[in-house]
Amino acid sequence: MGIVLDKLPGVCGVLPGGAGVLAASDEVVNWARKRSVWPVTFGLACCAIEMMAAYAARFDTDRLGIFPRPSPRQADLLIIAGTVVKKMAEPIVQIFHQMPEPRWVLSLGSCSNCGGPYYDSYSVVKGVDKIIPVDVYVAGCPPRPEALIYGILELQKKIEKMSLARGAGATAQIETGPRRYD
Repeated sequence: MGIVLDKLPGVCGVLPGGAGVLAASDEVVNWARKRSVWPVTFGLACCAIEMMAAYAARFDTDRLGIFPRPSPRQADLLIIAGTVVKKMAEPIVQIFHQMPEPRWVLSLGSCSNCGGPYYDSYSVVKGVDKIIPVDVYVAGCPPRPEALIYGILELQKKIEKMSLARGAGATAQIETGPRRYD
């Protein structure tokens, strides 16, 4: 037990009559959430190929606790990969609202971040943050699998800072724009 107490001095403490681990509920819940990110993947264009490569054997996101889910009702992370056209905006919002709280969004690639090379097209949404709140942006055209893994690691850092006291573990519901973790 001494090893654990040395490693985590801010979280652990000694109980009378023996050693024990004391932790705030926020830290325990966030520890579990951070290590079990289950994305529902929404591949719309070439970025989806890189996202699939990140799930494959070479990069293996399973070792980080990232298991892709086929249903939005089982997932807590929505990865938007590719060009978002206005016709797809409504299904994306619908999938976002089907996900349980807390839920996060990762925008993968230039096209989903800001429209990419198709920015001037009449049918392209100028960034997925215009329709749903985005937590992490991953740049690139298309971004490498390492960039997606880095984006998920950055999301895990944000998850670590969440508090159950504010919004029952989720950030405040907003319809568009970036979220704040103050």
